[in-house]
Amino acid sequence: MSSLAILSLIAAVAAAISILWWTVLLGRLGRMLASGMSLRSGLVDSVEESFLSIVVPAHNEERVIKTCIDSLLAQRWQDLEVIVVADRCTDATESIVSERAARDPRLKLISNRECPQSWAGKCHAARLGAEYASGGWIAFVDADTHAHPDLMIAAVTEATRRETGLLSLLSDLTSHHWFERSTQPVAMMALLSLFPPDAVNRDDRSRTFANGQFMLFDRAWYDRLGGHAAVKNDLLEDIAFAGHMVDAGGRVNILRSDGLLSCSMYGSHEDFLRGWMRIFLEATRRQCKVLRKHAIRQLFFGIFLPLLCMLAIVFGSLVSGGLGWTAQILGFLGLGSQVVALLAIYRVARQPLWTVLLYPIGTWEVASVMRWADRTLRKREPVKWGGREYVLEPRD
Repeated sequence: MSSLAILSLIAAVAAAISILWWTVLLGRLGRMLASGMSLRSGLVDSVEESFLSIVVPAHNEERVIKTCIDSLLAQRWQDLEVIVVADRCTDATESIVSERAARDPRLKLISNRECPQSWAGKCHAARLGAEYASGGWIAFVDADTHAHPDLMIAAVTEATRRETGLLSLLSDLTSHHWFERSTQPVAMMALLSLFPPDAVNRDDRSRTFANGQFMLFDRAWYDRLGGHAAVKNDLLEDIAFAGHMVDAGGRVNILRSDGLLSCSMYGSHEDFLRGWMRIFLEATRRQCKVLRKHAIRQLFFGIFLPLLCMLAIVFGSLVSGGLGWTAQILGFLGLGSQVVALLAIYRVARQPLWTVLLYPIGTWEVASVMRWADRTLRKREPVKWGGREYVLEPRD
């Protein structure tokens, strides 16, 4: 067998692996959709309204805070309060909220000037807000989100129907900046590969997950867990809360917001990379070997295999006989299965379909962020977040 034939065979095998990988991902997407994960199911029926508290921790959020609180005050829910905790803000966040609160008694502002060393900043701010909250339901909502007017009706209805102590949402992520278009969908796919949503909602799940952009608690369950004091030093308090809830015998569900909640996570590329570095650090439980494994997997399936599929087409065209035709067909099918799977995933995630073309860039950036997280742990470098620095210990 000639060298060219051997190369064609290797590339063809790689293309077959690519076909299998993306077909499996499509199957998992279909299973997730079939499991009834859309929050819009909560709009079919409605529950009797009770008093609802919404807490918004805000650290230097002048970019987004007005949009957030206006959307929360526009909820089609009669009895609610929105409590914004301006946490050690050095920008215009506090004045924006104060001006709006003067015109709407449902909006309350808490000014916080310090954070205990033993607390993560966001957790401490959320705790302060919860102390002033009086609702039977309490929702913690990030300041960089925008809520559809039916959000809380749908969320409380689904939480009641599912008998959940904690209902969380996968928000629709905005795509205004280039890094949101290229890298954000890949980062989210990587995170959800660690915590498959359909598996999280099963009673026999092996891992628990919640998204801190939106967490709705039955107040009795929140108090039973000890509130934010139970997760006071966790940088991903959402995942920690989910674990505590399950350990206490409660139910956690995560649903697709399906157009009812959007999130503009970061305003700059630097904040974007730093934020996702922190997310991957905590999502992998600060395990260096897991970070390295997932970085390699990103590069292998996102860049290396597609290149081999292209080579299968090229080498196959130069080899006569069945091997040549087989290599070309597998190469085309390998690339085609990737494109089809990504288009389906991006459509469900409400991302512009043309941004699939940017997937290789996003793959490289996500792998780089994971390698950065690995180096940060190994070298004990401080992680900056929410106006504080944290030195994290690896758990390998």
